[in-house]
Amino acid sequence: MDAVLFDMDGLLVDTEGVWFEVETEVVTRLGGSWGPEHQEQLVGGSWDRTVSYMLQLTGADEDPALVGEWLIDGMVNRLSTGVVTMPGAKELLRALADEGIRTALVTSSLRVIADAVLKSVGREHFEVIVTADDVTLTKPDPEPYITAATLLGVDPPRCVVLEDSPNGVASATAAGCRVLAVPSLLPIAAAPGRLIMPSLVEVDPVLLRSMIS
Repeated sequence: MDAVLFDMDGLLVDTEGVWFEVETEVVTRLGGSWGPEHQEQLVGGSWDRTVSYMLQLTGADEDPALVGEWLIDGMVNRLSTGVVTMPGAKELLRALADEGIRTALVTSSLRVIADAVLKSVGREHFEVIVTADDVTLTKPDPEPYITAATLLGVDPPRCVVLEDSPNGVASATAAGCRVLAVPSLLPIAAAPGRLIMPSLVEVDPVLLRSMIS
């Protein structure tokens, strides 16, 4: 195993609830209503897709860039007070560091959102960070994980990706990586080269290495 690549929202940090609050505020501002069934449509998706979906849902005639600013401001304001890491996340990061295993963060969120999260989690945990600002196509396209592997100088088949969403799993699988999934809002089916776990608490370097054959 050459590297472990981490998703961020819902996998490393518990931000899905924060996203729901901000999305609800923005959609209300656009004159619509928001529920879990709407959030499920966007899990692991791109920033542009989120804004487009909200405008389509509400029928609002608003500048997409302005709606994006509302989302960014809402997220950064909330994340500035700190984030909650998922169970087992900090312990796994420390274990990987202790064994000298290289890591990257690969997220569909914008750089400003990732920076706000990393103020709490610690930028030092990741050798490489890939955000929506760094790629042309976001998850489920394989570009984010291929980009991370390229920046690390490693082969995707020798990387294990940790993901929580179907879009993220699809991206990692298409990139040729092995995938360990910890489903959050949406179910993820088992498949060859993929391991499903209930949380990161049960995950350690030994288990991750066993996934590379």
